[in-house]
Amino acid sequence: MPSTRPPRSLVLGVLGGIASGKSAVARLLAGPEGTVVDADRLARETLESAAVRAALSERFGPEIAPPGKPVDRERLGAVVFADPAARRALESLTHPRVRARVRELLDRARSEGVPRIVLDVPLLLENDVQHELVRECDVLVFVDADATAREARARASRGWAPGEVARREAAQMPLEAKRARADHVLVNSGNLADLERDVTHLLARIQRERQNP
Repeated sequence: MPSTRPPRSLVLGVLGGIASGKSAVARLLAGPEGTVVDADRLARETLESAAVRAALSERFGPEIAPPGKPVDRERLGAVVFADPAARRALESLTHPRVRARVRELLDRARSEGVPRIVLDVPLLLENDVQHELVRECDVLVFVDADATAREARARASRGWAPGEVARREAAQMPLEAKRARADHVLVNSGNLADLERDVTHLLARIQRERQNP
């Protein structure tokens, strides 16, 4: 009697610099039949939980989480990236909760037989000691994008000041180290159609490698 067990999910982890297009690549890698576990979205949801909002107000002041309004993420980011102790305090509040949600969604997608699960986790490598997600990935994909283009995207989409990308990345693993850990490098230097084509080619290559290890 044939097995009714769903096929094993392919888990992909996305690496790359800030504003390199990781989220766009993650969505394309997942495709309509897959799912993206978006740690940034989960972090935003966590920030708005009652327990975290109360702790933020106590630690950083009520203007960070004003009643009836969303957490002022821009003000909070300016504080924590300028003060290592403040950053550690924020991470101690949010990271365990986000990690638990990432694990929950990953396990659920696997149990449902989702064919492709993409982990869009910004500090996937840096925080692996805590979340142990790298070992869950079958493939790591590094999204390579020009620094000038990334700076322009961050200014346009996030309103960041010049130099903010470099300042924040200085607290992370060097990009070359991330690139070296990747199984595949995807260059994001064109338009969306170019990216869609390149992701399609990459998925075909990954599938061939899985069939012929």
